[in-house]
Amino acid sequence: MHPDNLISLKDDMVAFIVGHGLRRMNGYVSDEVPSVIFEEENPDGWKDFVELAKASGAPFLTMSEAVLEKADLATLIEEIRDQMYPDDESPEVEDAEKLLRHVGKIGYLQLGFPCQGVMFLFEVATDWYDRFQDLMETVGDLGSIVVDDRDNED
Repeated sequence: MHPDNLISLKDDMVAFIVGHGLRRMNGYVSDEVPSVIFEEENPDGWKDFVELAKASGAPFLTMSEAVLEKADLATLIEEIRDQMYPDDESPEVEDAEKLLRHVGKIGYLQLGFPCQGVMFLFEVATDWYDRFQDLMETVGDLGSIVVDDRDNED
């Protein structure tokens, strides 16, 4: 079970990383970078990840967080309303509006370390952040749909 806000987990991670004598660099590793995702079901698996970074001789770990910003959520709601018009009461709008209670909270954390040309990554997200991402993808998918309403003239 993931908490509603990952701020205390972030604080624990920072302390654990420093405690292992590793440096931390604020930075996000994107999908374009060759990477391997660390898969661990244990809630404290991130500790194993940090210990693995140290054992591999990594000089630092990258750390990135995603905080839900009110402006981002407002933009998402507006995009959903525009794409769902005239159905302003769509379930997607309701789902996005429910996310308002999470504004200012950390919903996603990523740790990473380089080894032999590959970034090894550990990622954790709250359920609400996953829903936010799903809604963002839905908006992107709907925005890319092209409607061809020209008459067929054969």
